[in-house]
Amino acid sequence: MPERKKKETRPAGAGRSAAGKAPGREKAVRSAKPADRTSPARKKSPKGTLPGGKTLVIVESPSKAKTLNKILGKDYDIQASVGHIRDLPKSRLAIDIENGFEPEYIVVRGKGDIARNLKNRAAVSGRVLIASDPDREGEAIAWHISGILGIDPASLCRVRMYEITPKGVKEAFESVSSVDMRKVDAQQARRVLDRLVGYKLSPLLWNKIRRGLSAGRVQSAALKMICDREREIESFEPREYWQVMVSARADDGRAYSLRVDRLDGKSLIKDGRTMLIGDRAGADEIEKEIRSNPISVSSFTQKEGIRKPLPPFKTSTLQQEAARRFAFTPRRTMSTAQGLYEGVNIPGRGPTGLITYMRTDSLRSAPEAVAAAREYVSASFDKRYLPPAAQVYEAKGRSQDAHEAIRPTDISLVPDSIKAHLSPDQYKLYDLIWRRFVSGQMSPARIARSTVEAESGRVGMRQSGASVIFDGWGAVWPLEMKEEILDPAVEGERLELMDILKEQKFTKPPARYTDSGLVKALEDEGIGRPSTYASIVQTLYDRRYVNRNDEKRLEPTPLGRIVDKFLEAHFPGIVDRAFTAGMESELDGIEEDGRQWRDVVQAFWGGFSAALSEAEAKAEKVPPPPPELIGEDCPLCGSPLVLKSGRFGDFIGCMAFPDPEKKCSFTRPILKSIGVICPKCAGGDVVRRRGKGGKPFYGCSRYPECDFVSWAQPTGEKCASCGGAIVTKGKGGDRVCASCGAAEAPTGEDES
Repeated sequence: MPERKKKETRPAGAGRSAAGKAPGREKAVRSAKPADRTSPARKKSPKGTLPGGKTLVIVESPSKAKTLNKILGKDYDIQASVGHIRDLPKSRLAIDIENGFEPEYIVVRGKGDIARNLKNRAAVSGRVLIASDPDREGEAIAWHISGILGIDPASLCRVRMYEITPKGVKEAFESVSSVDMRKVDAQQARRVLDRLVGYKLSPLLWNKIRRGLSAGRVQSAALKMICDREREIESFEPREYWQVMVSARADDGRAYSLRVDRLDGKSLIKDGRTMLIGDRAGADEIEKEIRSNPISVSSFTQKEGIRKPLPPFKTSTLQQEAARRFAFTPRRTMSTAQGLYEGVNIPGRGPTGLITYMRTDSLRSAPEAVAAAREYVSASFDKRYLPPAAQVYEAKGRSQDAHEAIRPTDISLVPDSIKAHLSPDQYKLYDLIWRRFVSGQMSPARIARSTVEAESGRVGMRQSGASVIFDGWGAVWPLEMKEEILDPAVEGERLELMDILKEQKFTKPPARYTDSGLVKALEDEGIGRPSTYASIVQTLYDRRYVNRNDEKRLEPTPLGRIVDKFLEAHFPGIVDRAFTAGMESELDGIEEDGRQWRDVVQAFWGGFSAALSEAEAKAEKVPPPPPELIGEDCPLCGSPLVLKSGRFGDFIGCMAFPDPEKKCSFTRPILKSIGVICPKCAGGDVVRRRGKGGKPFYGCSRYPECDFVSWAQPTGEKCASCGGAIVTKGKGGDRVCASCGAAEAPTGEDES
């Protein structure tokens, strides 16, 4: 990481290179022409430029720009690049393999106006600062912007904001530094690797299986994990076992529910189950023994222990908890968190960033934030709830510790106090983040764990329970105690038999992954990074390689299994977990240890290209899976409707086509939800459609029952003034009310 430097004091415009390129990287940016410089003596500024030499600050999103405008004031001009402004073209590989894997970057299609606007404004600005997100992707965006504007990336031009609050922004602008080329190189290596795999493997899949398929370096490893789990489930053979529960009562009415776990002094437990009671005969023998002998308490033990608070969230644990509590998909969680980070309109404060940057694998928190949490606990609870020293958390393994954990930017903004100004999803997620962070600085809970053991002839039985002595951090975050409270028992006392319940059980196969379970498994295996988890899961859905079953668990489709089998046979390295995790470590080494990114790519390409050549020559053509029925019949001929793929993507068509007798050519598009609940009926999803002229519009998935329609994309939020739907309009993504036209003022409507 480059050393942070003090605030720049050089004359305006200093630090820009004549060529506008990073030393030694001329070819990597060859498509970016140097920006035209405007003379300071120029009397008349061109339309759209900045008289007075303001500081131009470039961020990624329009909503972040609005928040910064409120904080920085009139001496700054805040503009949004709206994500990547330059990238590899989609139409071709654009990697010169023979020339050191040189990437060819172009201005992203549709971003020409944005690029010209930034150039014009930079030409007359007193200074240009690039404030894209503080991760590898954001660093790459900053490098591309510097190339387009003719700014030397080694100059003091880079601002990294970890929280968008007055204090966080002030600190960031006092610590201006250069573009971190190690991060840029790490991102560039990932981009080149993924492009090589995707653009070389996908055509092979088209040729050997069917058109429209794709493969990816991380995506394919994730698919293999899902398919491996499915094979485990299919090969699983259930084993019978019996559980025997004994209901008993003491003379004073204390009731116990005891599980039989011993016979003749030997344990009947295996893998947490009474596996050694293998059939009804064994259960009947145990019942007979208990009914023939009195039940007496052999021991009662009670032991006090502590339960430590949970650490603040990082990206993966936030996605997992949001899925567990609210059934949020990873994409929905990250979209909601992005809005909280970039800023929400709070009356009296204006646009306010509510959480720190949400793509992180660090558990570290700023000392002042920890102090604020402790101060809140001290003021809100008695002294028992505040530990003598602050709780310190550290992530296991390699983490990008430049970021903090995900936490609220201002502890005083208690979730319920701003609930009216948040969408339902924003409130749920902010409440989760706030409570997790505050509870993490509270005293451990004290738990009393109790166990009663009893004997009846040759049979031994036991019941365990627990009770909370002191809730500690459980006062803010639920302890979720699963154990029952157990009344004390006296050693040697007799218990009256009330009932015996014998239950036949069978071992179950491992469960399929949920969205959050797959994210956890990827993290445990070291596959992917916080910024990629959501997209990995979504890509598997988009490619129809996996489906969610009725239990909302991931089940591979026949197509997904065919692709996985093909890749495993011909590209074992691509789908191997250890290999993919090792590649992630290689990418980390570029940023942390200064490894050369071209060396990392070359090492991968050697084995991959050999496997590619062999598969192209020897792999046999694989028959595609049978058509996937959608459960509807064709409205024209009555044949089943199926999912189909064409040159322009997937669609729904009649299974009879191209039957020469029926001659049915019925088709309809697949309607994809944008992740927003319909603002009119609240029962359907908003889907993107196309009109007769090809222009996209948005409507309700329940049409014709619900006739909601909008040319502008709904956000899922409501206007504070009239309650109308907030929509995004224009190339800049301005957020306005569809009913009254007011600028963004969200107060609450479901946002997916």
